[in-house]
Amino acid sequence: MALPKIVHLTSVHPPSDTRIFLKECSSLAEVGYPVTLVVPHSESFMSRGVEVVAVPKCSGRLGRMLKTTWNVYRAGWRERGCIYHFHDPELVPIALLLKMQGKKVVYDVHEDVPRQILSKYWISPQARWLVSQLTEIIEDIAAKKFDALVLATPNIKKRFEALNKNSINVNNYPILGELESPKRSKKEPAFAYVGGVTAIRGLLEMVQAMDSVDAQLLVAGKFAGPNLREKVEQMPGWQNVKVMGHLDRPQVAELLSRSVAGLVLFHPEPNHVNAQPNKMFEYMSAGLPVIASNFPLWKEIIEGSSCGICVDPLNPSEIAQAMQWILDNPEQAQEMGRNGYKAVVEKYNWDVEAIKLKKLYQDLLQ
Repeated sequence: MALPKIVHLTSVHPPSDTRIFLKECSSLAEVGYPVTLVVPHSESFMSRGVEVVAVPKCSGRLGRMLKTTWNVYRAGWRERGCIYHFHDPELVPIALLLKMQGKKVVYDVHEDVPRQILSKYWISPQARWLVSQLTEIIEDIAAKKFDALVLATPNIKKRFEALNKNSINVNNYPILGELESPKRSKKEPAFAYVGGVTAIRGLLEMVQAMDSVDAQLLVAGKFAGPNLREKVEQMPGWQNVKVMGHLDRPQVAELLSRSVAGLVLFHPEPNHVNAQPNKMFEYMSAGLPVIASNFPLWKEIIEGSSCGICVDPLNPSEIAQAMQWILDNPEQAQEMGRNGYKAVVEKYNWDVEAIKLKKLYQDLLQ
């Protein structure tokens, strides 16, 4: 008996998105669901059992929020899915339209969006609080209408579970083995940062710290924010920074295999302190010690697993001291890396989360 069709929708993420494509869509396709992902891209294709349907990209945020969302809706509706699983808050209006048309709809909440808005550099500081409050009201009303909510962290689940009883936490933990690579006999004196390259994710402090450390900072990701790269290029630590640009997954694995530690030094913004950044767990899965922000939740994970060092992310001197400790104590650092890998194998991995997602779909289809 054929399983019903599932359609995932995004107007923001790339077709190769780790959570959407590699984890959720691929896991559902593996157990026999026909899965389609509708996404802004240049061409449609088939990969890992998932049909990727491309819609035209629109320039600018306003174009994306208006035209791209409509393009995503039209392409998704043509797929005649049974369940529509969407990933972006700007798709809430079309998701409600799909509900009105009799479809089952799942909202996958990746971020605490109202808190995230409070740190958006492209929204004027005077308007952020109002936009944040309006967004929370809209999300809260809409959440009650959907068939299920998939929440990326326990903290996000706390916000929504009173609004929709069918709320599950599916953490964005790494895929076992994906970022493992052959062990090098000797690593470079290099620290890895992989992800969005922004000021609030600690770029300036990391570059400042590099002025005090005889090592390289390998930055993999896309710069975001007005004149950010020009600003850091004027800083003394820049001579020890190497920009790698956007890397695919095998390239990320290779980068991590060269590095002695991974950095995740987000600022204490409202959306950060209770987040569970994917990169932190990916460093652990690659056997790297982690230098992380000293938020209580992160300390619980890092220090609880004895897999890294937590520091004040706003203090470049403290960051530099942690880096120097890693360089000066290679055996203890390697032990931290092994501890992190063990924690991922035993607890923080996608296999555990995929089971929750598959059960949700089984329940929705009963």
